[in-house]
Amino acid sequence: MDEKKKIAVIPGDGIGPDIVAQAKKVLDKVCEKFGAVFEYKYVPAGGSAIDRYGIPLPEDTLEICVNSDAVLLGAVGGEKWDSLPGDLRPERALLGLRKGLGAYANLRPVTVFKQLAEASPLKKEVIGDGFDFLFVRELTGGIYFGKRGRDAQGAYDTEYYSVEEIERVLRVGFNAAQKRSRKVCVVDKANVLESSRLWREVAKNVSKEYPDIELSYMYVDNCAMQIVKNPRQFDVIITTNMFGDILSDEASMVSGSIGMLASASIGSGKTGLYEPIHGSAPDIAGKNIANPLATILSAAMMLRYSLNMEKEAANVELAVSKVLESGYRTLDISDKNTEKHKIIGTSDMGDMVADSL
Repeated sequence: MDEKKKIAVIPGDGIGPDIVAQAKKVLDKVCEKFGAVFEYKYVPAGGSAIDRYGIPLPEDTLEICVNSDAVLLGAVGGEKWDSLPGDLRPERALLGLRKGLGAYANLRPVTVFKQLAEASPLKKEVIGDGFDFLFVRELTGGIYFGKRGRDAQGAYDTEYYSVEEIERVLRVGFNAAQKRSRKVCVVDKANVLESSRLWREVAKNVSKEYPDIELSYMYVDNCAMQIVKNPRQFDVIITTNMFGDILSDEASMVSGSIGMLASASIGSGKTGLYEPIHGSAPDIAGKNIANPLATILSAAMMLRYSLNMEKEAANVELAVSKVLESGYRTLDISDKNTEKHKIIGTSDMGDMVADSL
């Protein structure tokens, strides 16, 4: 029997509890099929923690998360808490968790399953049978965290990166590429920015540690065009905080199905934070219509990147693909103009994926 893995579970707000319950179904099936052993601890964060404790991230929650092998999060936030001051809003829990976990790299897969290709705004000849690439975005440095200020004539924000900050996020990306198609593209603006030229220098040095990885570079403006022109050329894209923020949002739209997109925040500690990129959608909470697949795919990322369970992760992803191939859809990813899909609810989708394992 495998070593027991500790998973902190934050159901969160809105549809969070609904979708997290389905991810747990799938993880339980992973235990049954592969002999894994998971110990779950449910902890509050976000709006639900504010309602109970008056703060978005209780100390006990953070302590349990730091001492776990991975953290699975549903979603936080909602209009109910919008009037609170910034430091008490539910989203502050995410910042506190990332800081406490030492998470400096955001991993966001951009996947178009061939069964959902019609949902993308891109032409069929561009998508082909679908595409699958991974953004690795530096999360705690760059222009968002550099020196800033104003004077009588204007304002300034500073893009600053240390060699150490660049090296560590590059290694996350290169390590991820070793589990994929072994191609890394560093996206920058090295024809203009000195910080980008440093990124290229560091990338060249780090690449020597990974002789099996093909390294290329691309200017950020060209990358923005290539994502809509030929997304299938990419495997792993590594880039700065701001460039990653913008490009990953662009990429999420060309996928055409936000309810399918997972993410992970990982870094210096052993524990990663795994969550879907969509919001808490309180208007559909408890109605059994939310799409749980992004959360299930986030759980697959957790298996791969924090628990080192590649086979199990691949099987979860294959299970999702098989369910889609069979024509099952939640309402948000169904083709409403045809009768070719079988519309099912949140719980049934979780059952279908678990059963297909």
